[in-house]
Amino acid sequence: MMSKNNTEEKIRNVSGEKIAQLRKGLKEKTSQRKFAEMLQLSGLDVAKNTVQQWEAGERSIKDTQIKIIAEVLGVTPNDLILSDDLIEE
Repeated sequence: MMSKNNTEEKIRNVSGEKIAQLRKGLKEKTSQRKFAEMLQLSGLDVAKNTVQQWEAGERSIKDTQIKIIAEVLGVTPNDLILSDDLIEE
């Protein structure tokens, strides 16, 4: 039985890709573990494995989580949600 986060058809997780890109672009080198710790300090209880699954598109991200992730990365929630095609227009 598949969990609700995994489906037979992969859904492209645009936010996960952007989170990975922004995390890697932070001034201080930030591993997935360090990023998870930063999120924990901001009130989001996640583990390194959760960050890894988000970035790989294997786990969905709740809207309440997007807000905290965006704050930690110094961007808006829309920056994580909207596709690059919509932002460039």
